[in-house]
Amino acid sequence: MKQDAYAMTLLFDYYGELLTEKQKTCFDLYYNQDLSLSEIAEEAGITRQGVHDTLARAESVLRNMEDKTGCIARAER
Repeated sequence: MKQDAYAMTLLFDYYGELLTEKQKTCFDLYYNQDLSLSEIAEEAGITRQGVHDTLARAESVLRNMEDKTGCIARAER
């Protein structure tokens, strides 16, 4: 996770509305507010593994959408 926070935040800006509310909340807390998985888990009332899985699914949705549409790549050209 958090390997390329800038790229993930950019993907979120473009495609964030495709995520569920839970995914948006976890994503925001992790990438924008820099909370740890444990802190997010405590705040959300779920396990640390649950937060990890939610973030992994959200990242996958965002990357897949960019692969399909290429909006960011076009905007960068």
